[in-house]
Amino acid sequence: MLADLRRDRAPAPEALVAFAEGLADGSVSDAQAGAFAMGVCRTPLGAAGRAALTRAMRDGGEVLHWSLDGPVIDKHSTGGVGDCTSLVLAPALAACGAFVPMISGRGLGHTGGTLDKLAAIPGFRTEMQTDELQSIVSRVGCAIVGATADIAPADRRLYAVRDVTGTVESLDLIVASILSKKLAEGLEALVLDVKTGSGAFMPDPADARALARALVETSQANGVMTSAIVTDMSQPAAPACGNALEVIAAMEALTEPGTRRSARLVALVRALGGEALALGGLVADAAAGAEKIGAALESGAAAEVFGRMVQAQGGPSDFLERWRDRLPAAPVVAELRAEAPGVVAEIDTRVLGEVVVELGGGRRREDDRIDPTVGISHLAQLGAVVTDTQPLARVHAADGDAAAGAAERVAHAIRLEGGAVTPPALIGETIR
Repeated sequence: MLADLRRDRAPAPEALVAFAEGLADGSVSDAQAGAFAMGVCRTPLGAAGRAALTRAMRDGGEVLHWSLDGPVIDKHSTGGVGDCTSLVLAPALAACGAFVPMISGRGLGHTGGTLDKLAAIPGFRTEMQTDELQSIVSRVGCAIVGATADIAPADRRLYAVRDVTGTVESLDLIVASILSKKLAEGLEALVLDVKTGSGAFMPDPADARALARALVETSQANGVMTSAIVTDMSQPAAPACGNALEVIAAMEALTEPGTRRSARLVALVRALGGEALALGGLVADAAAGAEKIGAALESGAAAEVFGRMVQAQGGPSDFLERWRDRLPAAPVVAELRAEAPGVVAEIDTRVLGEVVVELGGGRRREDDRIDPTVGISHLAQLGAVVTDTQPLARVHAADGDAAAGAAERVAHAIRLEGGAVTPPALIGETIR
């Protein structure tokens, strides 16, 4: 197979299957894995090869099986800043009759991780064995956990090799990495949130659409009903960045209908949830699904599911009633104001993510410790009219020096203009 790649020929699907099996059982060395990753960067695998590699990487570990009275559905995001969508979407889907075994990851780099957000909730456990995950999902309707060592072990090895060989951005390897873990959940339907814009992993819209098409094509080739929605990440998904602060944004969306909740976050949850419910056969189409998700948020049904999930995963039994008291807070909060009135015309969202990391709310390395309290809140959105008496943002930090340094960087990441500004559409193309 490596000889094929050296000659710029895509390997046969059966050779890719054998290679993935070797990654999982250790018979393929790191040197061979590195040569494979470099070869795939030069010679794309093609649709059939990509599907075969993904399937083999999935099947090299544990694959969940279910016997439930509703469809098993999940969502995956390609990563962004201030993106606490999963915390709202998983319980909303469960409140609408779906079962959601969401296997998520921790943050690395400028994008936040769902597991790190949930770790801000006292006692919340994301590490558990498969039988406990299945028990919680069957009783509550959803659970959000980390992958066990038995889920897609080939991906764990290949991802580590990609990180040190400069091959992380290979489309084929991105697709196989994402889907080998997601499809191991035993899904019937999957909706993909593919981000584009300044805070996205793939900021260029053409690259994001290509990734979305490859993900949908590969997932469907492996028997899972799948759609992808290209969404805007030229500003954070919620007006908060940082782990406890994003949990607050999620809880406001779940429990506080009206002005406190983020309209942008709710719109994203409705769009993704509507598509997921349609894929799972619970509604006639995505529009009907969005209405059903909205009703679950407005009625409090989604919030009730979230509260039960928190309790089932080790968090406080009264979290739903006392979440503001239960979440930790930073000792220093600094308010950033505009130097002159204007309209928010541009936000360098990647910089905001980097600021959270610098404050201690993210990781540069896998073993970095995280401060759940730090970050940015009350961020002015694109198109907002601001005066010098209104905050552009609030910086939450461990001390005054950290707050001052972060505020300076945030100020440089936000550009104001004098005239009206039309922000990019949040919901872009749907690829089915």
